[in-house]
Amino acid sequence: MKKFILAVCLLGIVTANAQDNLLAELDSTQTVTDNHVTAVFKGLQIVTLQTTKMPAKSEFYFVVSHRFGSVKDGISEFFGLDMATTKIGGVYGVTNWLSVSASRHTMLKVYETGIKYRLARQDDSFPLEIVGYNTIDINTFLEEEDYPKIEFKDRLTYISQLLVSRKLSDRVSVELVPSFIHKNLYNPTIENDNQFSVGAGGRVKLTKRLSLNLEYVYNVDKPDFYVNPLSVGLDLETGGHIFQLLFANSQSMTESGYMTHAAGDWGDGDFFFGFNLYRVF
Repeated sequence: MKKFILAVCLLGIVTANAQDNLLAELDSTQTVTDNHVTAVFKGLQIVTLQTTKMPAKSEFYFVVSHRFGSVKDGISEFFGLDMATTKIGGVYGVTNWLSVSASRHTMLKVYETGIKYRLARQDDSFPLEIVGYNTIDINTFLEEEDYPKIEFKDRLTYISQLLVSRKLSDRVSVELVPSFIHKNLYNPTIENDNQFSVGAGGRVKLTKRLSLNLEYVYNVDKPDFYVNPLSVGLDLETGGHIFQLLFANSQSMTESGYMTHAAGDWGDGDFFFGFNLYRVF
């Protein structure tokens, strides 16, 4: 298991060193005309949680993410690679302070739409970066043949988050993410219709092209059936795209699924390998 994780990390480092520094290039496309702090985070996600980074006006991010099956399944499932789930979507910068997003997830055939808006910037007079993030998930997996009384509203899940970050130095940034999730359709034996949580994460820059990311979400009144998500990842600056390698104990890639349906046990080797890939236009 340790050899598998080490091999993946080394592969990412070699790839990153062989490519151009895209993230520095992205920063150069945005002219700094004030004393606001820049590059609090280089990626739009810490691991799965959103960061306070915003696309510039008219920038489009094409997103492809994968979460494979549990590494615990071993070689019989090729360490989870046989059990992949996929997210494909896009993020568009309407203005420098507002972006919209849409994506489709193979897990539960969920469509997700989102809006992200900056409320405050870190600068010499204010210590924090504050961003609001709201999404609506539409579960299309449920069939009317199986649930004849289902209505469209039953398929919806609403997520509201406040992203609060601070860049402590050129190498270290941290973030706090309080969240509220409401599910119109849920199983009361294993989950709640309303769920509050507080997430925390950060980024430590290791080299010019590599950073280590970590995030944890504490769910208030969490049912015993699930656990709190804990994830670790690497930001790799590669030529032509942003690449994030990650390990998490939650397989879902929507905010609602990731935060409320984590079931893996790190101590038992029950976690999931995956990646996020962003291509900027």
